[in-house]
Amino acid sequence: MRQIWVINPNTTEAMTAGIERCARAVVAPGTVVTGITSEIGPASIESHYDEALAVPGVLRAISRGERAGVDGYVIACFGDPGLDAAREAARGPVIGIAEAAMQAASHLGRGFSVVTTLTRTMGRAEDLANHYGMQRFCRGVHACDVPVLDLDTDSRKIVTEACREAVECDGSDVVVLGCAGMASMCTSISEELGVPVVDGVTAATLSVQSLIAMGLRTSKRGEFAAPPPKDYRTGR
Repeated sequence: MRQIWVINPNTTEAMTAGIERCARAVVAPGTVVTGITSEIGPASIESHYDEALAVPGVLRAISRGERAGVDGYVIACFGDPGLDAAREAARGPVIGIAEAAMQAASHLGRGFSVVTTLTRTMGRAEDLANHYGMQRFCRGVHACDVPVLDLDTDSRKIVTEACREAVECDGSDVVVLGCAGMASMCTSISEELGVPVVDGVTAATLSVQSLIAMGLRTSKRGEFAAPPPKDYRTGR
């Protein structure tokens, strides 16, 4: 039995439940997916400040998972907060949803557009595309201007129209949904627009599952070796 923890870096339980449902729907028999809500941090992640405050919660979840013998992890926030630090701390593979979604989209067409939540988060998505070497595939980043915690069935039409505009504006073949809270909208938006729509939660979950199945773990030679032991002040 393989265990994958899908870590929601914010503290909103309802969002974790939705993420977990989407991840469980795609894994193979013999893989157990558990959604983990961060114990500390912001209720949603919509700024650099929020992202910085989310990282300690992600690392705390990784630490718990390592003690529990978890095989691999998904970081279910499109900013991929704490990804490199999590790879230092975990034995098994750790994949961020932005990383996985962009890589999956690059296999499906000549170019993709990212549709994220707020306008202020567009720069972060652009930075990640550059960081992951996806800049030649990423034709544009767009915002639907729906806050993370307002993403539900009532916002589906707004997100869909933002995706439609992105495809038409950029001439893209694929859409990447730029928030874990959009995961459940993936199929319906794809059917309406007639183009592949990639959700990073499922893409990252299947990436982790594949790496585990191949018997692969994060290399502990060099940069992703365990952090050198030292005293840390964590506050009270």
